[in-house]
Amino acid sequence: MLVKTYGSAVYGVNALTITIEISISAGNKYFMVGLPDNAVKESLQRVESAIHVSGFRMPRQKIVVNLAPADIRKEGSAYDLPIAIGILAASGQIPADELENYFIMGELSLDGSIQPIKGALPIAIQAQEDGFKGFILPKQNVREAAIVDGLISYGVETLEQVIAFFNKSEPLEQIKINTKEEVLKNIGNYEHDFADVKGQENIKRALEIAAAGGHNVILIGPPGAGKTMLAKRLPTILPPLNLYEALETTKIHSVAGKLSAADALMTVRPYRSPHHTISDVALVGGGMNPQPGEISLAHNGVLFLDELPEFKRTVLEVMRQPLEDRKVAISRARFSVEYPASFMLVASMNPCPCGFYNHPEKECVCAPGVVQKYLSKISGPLLDRIDLHVEVTPVNFTELASSREAEKSELIRARVIKAREIQDHRFADKDDLHYNAQMSTKMVRKVCQISDAGTTLLKSAMERLGLSARAYDRILKVARTIADLDGSENVELEHLAESINYRSLDRDGWAG
Repeated sequence: MLVKTYGSAVYGVNALTITIEISISAGNKYFMVGLPDNAVKESLQRVESAIHVSGFRMPRQKIVVNLAPADIRKEGSAYDLPIAIGILAASGQIPADELENYFIMGELSLDGSIQPIKGALPIAIQAQEDGFKGFILPKQNVREAAIVDGLISYGVETLEQVIAFFNKSEPLEQIKINTKEEVLKNIGNYEHDFADVKGQENIKRALEIAAAGGHNVILIGPPGAGKTMLAKRLPTILPPLNLYEALETTKIHSVAGKLSAADALMTVRPYRSPHHTISDVALVGGGMNPQPGEISLAHNGVLFLDELPEFKRTVLEVMRQPLEDRKVAISRARFSVEYPASFMLVASMNPCPCGFYNHPEKECVCAPGVVQKYLSKISGPLLDRIDLHVEVTPVNFTELASSREAEKSELIRARVIKAREIQDHRFADKDDLHYNAQMSTKMVRKVCQISDAGTTLLKSAMERLGLSARAYDRILKVARTIADLDGSENVELEHLAESINYRSLDRDGWAG
């Protein structure tokens, strides 16, 4: 007898429907075809044990399992459950009439319990698009699948439950999620707040500009000046995720297996802070079975690189293209996958190895030339892609001991949201453009027009600092964001001057 069950394979952040065909005939061998990897091939032992423990029999006949389409490599252990159900149906132990209506995915343990899988959300989206009635999957993943409208999601814990469902002896409980409630539930719910930071008003202003326009920023200052503290609070002033962004972010974390069982939807912008020993593959993604890297896990959120010069140069250089394109393509001999990577880069660093170069009170003990060598660990092309260079100075005792309450993140966020609304209106006819940092050169020329006095000021700054054409565009983008925060229709001279000020640490200005 031939029976078909349905599952899925995840490529990048999208899924592809896989048909699991099981044929049982005379003989006594077990064959699995359709480009399975080792984890899929090993399913026989798990499936056989789970079927026996559940009180059913494993047929002692020739069993052929085909995973179609046969020219696409199938990876992982999530095919255990559809294979087990297919074998039981093909051997006549359960009815096969309802199998065509459901996607079935899950890893089986030897005792018949079902383990979680990766990529439940993109698989559920694919099931809904293909017109399937429901999706049977591990209970730990059911909440992320349940946010897909028009698809019934059943969370199961054992193989026995699935068998009882198809035997119509015991129904499964449908999980329903109110997507709107999920999105609204964590808005404004943050552990950190800018009110905790004493002083540093100029840094807060720079981070407000960065948040309003989605700009990359680097903080340079001595140890203990508050660089990490400020960076951790940046997500608290970013606008809340909208539903589309929340779904996109959740898909990436689902594929990477980073969602907890309690999460249906990621409603807080991601904040990723990898250690400086990270490899280039871990940062941008890849591996034998390609997985999203830190830059994709930070999509729609913040990627914080602390102690930037300590990262390997090769690691930083592979980030240059994703910073520009806002996506990363990982190519292999047989296939290529693409992960979104639209993140805000926030980097921090000491000005020199000892940390006290340009310190107002402490003396730098670094030898001549050491400061320049330390700073040169970060390449010019990477610096060009960072819009705001901000010098962080230590907070004095008077400010630290002050009882005056600093401005809360909530108030700063309100101004950022207002500036983002202006940008949404400006780019309403562009599907892939949402804030100023994403503008192309052509768009910059159209949107960021400046007066003759502004042109003269910018020319002088370009010559004095030796800036590139890319830096020119970025100064204009930041000036446009400052104008949006002010509610100004035009980019005025003071907006341009403030924007240029955030490039003053460029190259020569850093060490001289």
